Amino acid sequence: MEFKYFSKNGEVRPTAEATVPLSSVEYSYGFGVYETIRVVNSVPYFLSDHIERLRGSAEEIKLEHPFTAEFVSRAISELIAENEAETCNLKILLIGGRTAQNATLYILCLNPLFPDKKLYRDGASCITVKYERTLPHAKTLNMLGSYLAYRTAQQAGAYDALLIDSHGCITEGTRTNFFCIKDKTLCSPKECDILLGVTRKAVLNVAAEGGFEIVERDIKMEDLSSYEGAFITSTSTKIMPLHSIDAHTFGPQPHALKELMAAFDAFIGTCGGEMAA
Repeated sequence: MEFKYFSKNGEVRPTAEATVPLSSVEYSYGFGVYETIRVVNSVPYFLSDHIERLRGSAEEIKLEHPFTAEFVSRAISELIAENEAETCNLKILLIGGRTAQNATLYILCLNPLFPDKKLYRDGASCITVKYERTLPHAKTLNMLGSYLAYRTAQQAGAYDALLIDSHGCITEGTRTNFFCIKDKTLCSPKECDILLGVTRKAVLNVAAEGGFEIVERDIKMEDLSSYEGAFITSTSTKIMPLHSIDAHTFGPQPHALKELMAAFDAFIGTCGGEMAA
């Protein structure tokens, strides 16, 4: 679908006018933060959580701006209505300036890319890349390291690259959160080292309601054999089971993981875009 309009500082404009000045040092140097929001039936999913993370990311890098949560929410609603967008991904770009008043808020609609359904049945493959994101709690425009890691994964025929920190621990994917599972225990890398994904938050809520235990711990490649399976989460991916990580191959998908995937799909189908069903 072609989306004819975007939003700049709350004003809906034709997409043909969507430009960033070449003289913008802030954009060139990646002084900005972003969010991607799933829209289903014209409803932006987990909107307040995404806007709150946008605010937190901006605060983390000391990006001052005048845009309130209410302002961003209203701009999103107006853009969805103008584009008559039923299903899409919303991209929010908040780019800093020399002062708060010079910050710019761009919002645009993009056609979503859905993973092959076979991956949910058979599991996806990931490779690992040694890389640590600066300021892991901030979703910034400084994505070169993640971009290169993801490109390496694509060239290897993998779904994503999992990032390995200086201690040899798996932290997260280039655009996904990572979990291991054993019985009904979910093991997550330590939250201080990762981006706190909105879909990750929703998955943890569903898991807790389903009687799963959630544990934070270091996870290294040599630890993978002690788990029954692993999966990644993101806005577009939801819960994606993993078949392999580098040379390590997991066995058949554990029953508990299938149970969690079914529960999360049911939640997404009935929650109406709110984190609390």
